[in-house]
Amino acid sequence: MHLLISNDDGIFSLGIRTLANTLAQAGHQITVVCPDRERSATGHGLTLHKPIRAEQVEGIFQPSVMAWACSGTPSDCVKLALGALLNTPPDMVLSGINHGSNLGTDVLYSGTVSAAMEGVIEDVTGIAFSLTSFSSKDFQPAANFAQRLVAYLAANPLPQPMLLNVNVPAVPVEKIAGVAITRQGLRRYIDQFEKRIDPRGKTYYWLAGELLEDVPQPDLELVVTSQTRLGEASGTWLNQMMTDVQAIRQHYITITPLQYNLSCAHGLHHLRDWTLSVE
Repeated sequence: MHLLISNDDGIFSLGIRTLANTLAQAGHQITVVCPDRERSATGHGLTLHKPIRAEQVEGIFQPSVMAWACSGTPSDCVKLALGALLNTPPDMVLSGINHGSNLGTDVLYSGTVSAAMEGVIEDVTGIAFSLTSFSSKDFQPAANFAQRLVAYLAANPLPQPMLLNVNVPAVPVEKIAGVAITRQGLRRYIDQFEKRIDPRGKTYYWLAGELLEDVPQPDLELVVTSQTRLGEASGTWLNQMMTDVQAIRQHYITITPLQYNLSCAHGLHHLRDWTLSVE
């Protein structure tokens, strides 16, 4: 398979090197297009007011891997690859392996997840991989799982392009409880801005959020369509599924399907009887 790989930790990160080299060793055609430096927490940001530059790099990955370092955001990288650098669309867009988890509401800020979502926007399945630790440097178990997941999807294609958000617990392989299909959970942070003074006497602020681990996990809001054929009974069992936040605590590898459609079904139901006028 032809796999496009990006990330938000930059071209020199150990996570993307481990992922790209592992998949190349498995016989896949690998193209890497990722930021030339760390671009974490950029979300779905795009570069609009200055040029985007991409330079081909050598000596970082295995010789069979074609790699570019891009001056833009993770989303820029994937858009540039799909729109200019690649002659044909890839079979999948992969992102990661991120240094740190992307669970629950983290996905709204994550450059890793946004890079994979760019593939879905262009009708290509995307997978975001994250290792749930900022200190661990053992990305190989996550890369090995990525290889197995890609092989499984090749043999069992998804019914339509979607984003799979994968988080791998940073524990020894023998302590991983298994693989869990999960729904998106909720993580809350207490945002604390530290006020500081620079050497020139100017005030600046440093964001230092504190994670609240034990928060109630939300129900899954269903959008019932003729395609999904989901009804009230389906909603019951779906809401009984673990969230990604819950499953990671139990040392499961989590796979959470995500979409870019943020329409609020409850809101549409509530607003449908509104009678507003322009005057």
